[in-house]
Amino acid sequence: MTNGSSSLTNTSRGFTIALISALILSTTAIFIRYLTETYQIPALVLAFWRDFFVAITLLPILLVLRPHLLQVGRPQLFYLLSYGLLLAAFNGIWTLSVALNGAAISTVLAYSSAAFTALLGWWLLKEPLNWAKILAVLLCLGGCVLVSGVFSQHAMQLSPMGILVGTIAGLAFAGYTLMGRSASERGLNPWTTLLYTFGFAAIFLLVVNLLPYQSLPGKAANPEDLFWLGTALGGWMILFLLAAGPTLAGFGLYNVSLSYLPSSVVNLIVTLEPVLTATMAYFLLGEIMTGIQIGGGLLILTGVVFLRLFGK
Repeated sequence: MTNGSSSLTNTSRGFTIALISALILSTTAIFIRYLTETYQIPALVLAFWRDFFVAITLLPILLVLRPHLLQVGRPQLFYLLSYGLLLAAFNGIWTLSVALNGAAISTVLAYSSAAFTALLGWWLLKEPLNWAKILAVLLCLGGCVLVSGVFSQHAMQLSPMGILVGTIAGLAFAGYTLMGRSASERGLNPWTTLLYTFGFAAIFLLVVNLLPYQSLPGKAANPEDLFWLGTALGGWMILFLLAAGPTLAGFGLYNVSLSYLPSSVVNLIVTLEPVLTATMAYFLLGEIMTGIQIGGGLLILTGVVFLRLFGK
């Protein structure tokens, strides 16, 4: 009886943390879209600074409050190195997707990861794939499609490259989620994982931006472009807030929730992000939500509630 109560408590805690993570992460696309449209900052330059600011914000916090979390063994360090490489790929590709497709479309394409995560989690991590989870995936994906406004005139004009980049971002996000669950099973603290993965990701993205190949979309054309924002103090402040706020807190809580719930469940819960993004845009930016978008939001909410009630 005690084990059953403990399991239920952990599940409830995991759902709550994942929901808060979705709420915080829902602001990231708005920040990124603003930076790319206002300052035309290259996508991979933005992704580098975002990861760098996350690492240098979290490092002194752990150094003062939890210094023991900075210590990792060599096998874990190699794992975190590969995890950071995957995170660098996801951040870079998703930032490029936002620049190509816009916030709404890039978000829905990224959350194609819900299906990828469910299938890969079942295959690689032996997570259960029952009828409730499959139905929740279908409801959430359908809702994301409606919320994103993919049937609008703008969406119909998207380039095949934009769609491809967005879909690859979804696959990379699925990989990030699975590795986060695996890191938890290895006994790694979620905040340790966050520090090292974002630190390594910043290093990888710095190298990519300094490569001499000019054909890579979204990278710095020359080393000076790393400081693209120059003296634009407002741009630097928004970039730092993006990293130290929604990215650090959102991904941190996302990693914490993976220690309580299967990766596929966490990924499904966070599909609430596009609904929350659209709602905030309505109240803060005056963007109008259509009846179709509201219906899509209700579909996602139904999928998440259904998963909570029946997806044991």
